[in-house]
Amino acid sequence: MSVLNDAQQNAVAELLRVSPVADELGRRFGAAGHELHLVGGSVRDALLGRLGDDLDFCTDARPEQTLALVTGWADAIWETGREFGTIGIQKNGLRIEITTFRAEAYDGVTRNPVVSYGDSLLDDLSRRDFTINAMAVSLPGHEFTDPFGGLRDLAAQVIRTPGTPQASFGDDPLRMLRAARFAAKLRFTVDESVISAMRDMAEDLDRITAERIRDEFTKLMCGADPIAGLRLLVDTGLADRFLPEISGLKLEIDEHAQHKDVYEHTLIVVTNAMRLEGDEAPDFVLRMAALMHDVGKPATKAVGRDGRVSFHHHEVVGARLTKQRMKALKYPKDVTAEVVGLVALHLRFYGYGRGEWTDSAVRRYVTDAGPLLSRLHKLTRSDVTTRNRRKAAQLAADYDALEDRISRIAAEEDLAKVRPDLDGNAIMELLGVPPGPIVGQAWRYLKELRLDRGPLDHDEAEAELFKWAREQGHIS
Repeated sequence: MSVLNDAQQNAVAELLRVSPVADELGRRFGAAGHELHLVGGSVRDALLGRLGDDLDFCTDARPEQTLALVTGWADAIWETGREFGTIGIQKNGLRIEITTFRAEAYDGVTRNPVVSYGDSLLDDLSRRDFTINAMAVSLPGHEFTDPFGGLRDLAAQVIRTPGTPQASFGDDPLRMLRAARFAAKLRFTVDESVISAMRDMAEDLDRITAERIRDEFTKLMCGADPIAGLRLLVDTGLADRFLPEISGLKLEIDEHAQHKDVYEHTLIVVTNAMRLEGDEAPDFVLRMAALMHDVGKPATKAVGRDGRVSFHHHEVVGARLTKQRMKALKYPKDVTAEVVGLVALHLRFYGYGRGEWTDSAVRRYVTDAGPLLSRLHKLTRSDVTTRNRRKAAQLAADYDALEDRISRIAAEEDLAKVRPDLDGNAIMELLGVPPGPIVGQAWRYLKELRLDRGPLDHDEAEAELFKWAREQGHIS
């Protein structure tokens, strides 16, 4: 048992003050002869002053016993985690998970944990991932348990494992990725022994399902300092197991020789993008697009006669690689499409400052970006990492001018809803054709015309439609 100082006592007291449900729940379990402890991340977050509405408890009661104790008391119950010993409930607006003391391990072959139930709190805490997550508060007695120095590590802002890192990561290799995630979330330092084990055991991550890796990596990217987590993944070789494109960037020097390598440039772009998130923070789509925007460079690198390095069309290759990687990690199709779209468009702006863009080009820029336009603005600005202040100022001024121009044209036209000046019904009526390919071809032609020339009046649109139909041989 550890003794809490006044601040930590207040933190736990505050937790229990705002969550009277905890003591009530503890009394229900105690009356039935069972233990109940607030545990893990809930205790950690309470001590850090970051507690949310999700509470984690552990107990010696088996899932069926837990279910019997909360039925009729909880506002809602879900059993999706029952096979892993967890019963979820909702009470007075709080989301609560109650998990039976556990002994969890991998057999070295399967990709999901083998769950067996334990009989003591100490055994349960010994099997948790890190010391800062291996603390507990009993209910309703409020006795604090900290057998592995989690409180000390919390104060020192260090991530360590309760036992040896090798044993912890052998139980669940995903914990290596969780170490990087907590470094990103809490801005803590990972103990050197843990880093060494991560490096030695990186290949064990291959035993973990793509979905579990995806979820941890997403949390890492949405942390307060994802750069720290990303560096740890690359330095230990963990990134090579599920996101090798990022490590590959370290081999490339950028075309302007402004950075040590494209990898360092990429991390700066992620940081810049975070500064521009605004009320949407954390914006995973924007952060992921910033991380992946240059992954096409290694495959497109070329050295000219003057010795300058170029990466022509790396945005096209990068978009394809991003799609493949996010598909492998089982990201939802809509999230993947948004990230891929940003990667594909991130270079479109360059050239605007040379005065080459017509109103038609601006319309296409807005139309191609669609709902991604706001994020595209942020990604494009984030990609300016040159140390040449004059050049950086010019690029910023050019993008200011582009945004102003978009606003001006948008005020004159509804750029968010660019459509042909004639719809499908009008096309069929005028050409005397039934629904089919001809209507689609005509619609696309009129949309291209609309993008090039802006809005046409009805007579002009009809004349252009008939002209196109004659040239295509659809009418005489």
